[in-house]
Amino acid sequence: MESEKSITAIRDASQLGKPKMLILGLQHTFTMFGATVLVPIVTGLDVSVALFLAGIGTLIFHLITRGKVPAFLGSSFAFIAPILAVAESHGLEFARGGIFVAGIVYLILAVLIQIFGTEKVIRFFPPVVTGPIIIVIGFKLAPTAIQMASSDWLLAVIALIIVIAVSVYTKGFLKIIPVIVALFATYIIAVILGRVDFTEVSQAKMLGLPAFSFAKFELSAILTVAPIALATMIEHVGDVIAIGATVEKDFIKDPGLSKTLLGDGIATSISALFGGPANTTYSENIGVLALTKVWDPKIMRIAAVFAIALGLIPKLGALISTIPDAIIGGVSIILFGMIAAVGKRTLVENKVNLNKSRNLIITAVIGVLGLGGAALNFNIGTISVNIEGMALAAIVGVILNIILPE
Repeated sequence: MESEKSITAIRDASQLGKPKMLILGLQHTFTMFGATVLVPIVTGLDVSVALFLAGIGTLIFHLITRGKVPAFLGSSFAFIAPILAVAESHGLEFARGGIFVAGIVYLILAVLIQIFGTEKVIRFFPPVVTGPIIIVIGFKLAPTAIQMASSDWLLAVIALIIVIAVSVYTKGFLKIIPVIVALFATYIIAVILGRVDFTEVSQAKMLGLPAFSFAKFELSAILTVAPIALATMIEHVGDVIAIGATVEKDFIKDPGLSKTLLGDGIATSISALFGGPANTTYSENIGVLALTKVWDPKIMRIAAVFAIALGLIPKLGALISTIPDAIIGGVSIILFGMIAAVGKRTLVENKVNLNKSRNLIITAVIGVLGLGGAALNFNIGTISVNIEGMALAAIVGVILNIILPE
């Protein structure tokens, strides 16, 4: 007997008609919009490029997965900290070079899974490793949120309150777009208070190609950014499982984890190569799937086309760039904290026993190395290599998990 969930679900949205399909696609676009533009705003990347390449990346993902997985690929928060670090020392183009290589890491894992099977590869990334890594990613970003918020605490606190209020007290579609609501509402307040400069908006064109730029490559920058893929690949696996559970299909088997990783990896590398951030499957859009029970992947492809269209409107990108840093900081206090909370949830839901010495050691070492500013410096010929922070913590965590006995 089919469950009530299966009976009421819509797997072919064509029966609703094109106008409703467009509205549903636009809903997914609004859902991903806040987080997707927040990453380039925080890191200094171009907003229009990020939107355009998120749409392109989503279409690539659907092509590789044969249109079976209802997923949207937006900007990844996990790479913010290393992007900021490399941008300060080398420049944003070198940070994107590291992201490009991170996408290649996805491709390598996809090939290994295809050859050896899912279980043999995933066992190197158990929750005792990935949970603490995700926690560190969130807490590592905390100073960035506070620094941005401190530029105008009034706007930051208003944005924070709105996010909390919408998340806790509203229902339906509004409940899953607290970031957008907070950004727009606080932005209006900032305009009223005279704290927004519209000079760039007046100078920007209404239509035009995004400001694409090519990535550059340097070994130490790559080693700072690329290892973050160790954490985001596990996040990807979790999202694919969550999407499958929502729409009652096992995407790990069909189209297969190797295909979904391949799609995510290629989307990330292409985005980074032409000026965008890393892409990742968005949990926000999974919430819309559960809410609407419209599970047709075509809706995600419609959302991707909307994202591409938004990227072709430079005036929109200029308008978004006028959002005061303090507003972004207030929203980020929640978002970055939620990343850490997801890491904690990973440990709890997988019942990681921290009474065991090996688990406690792995968790402790990842936490201290990731947050304490640890760095490993060495030379390979004439090339100086610096592995630090999150990258070093991820690598050491994986090694400890391999060598410490159960």
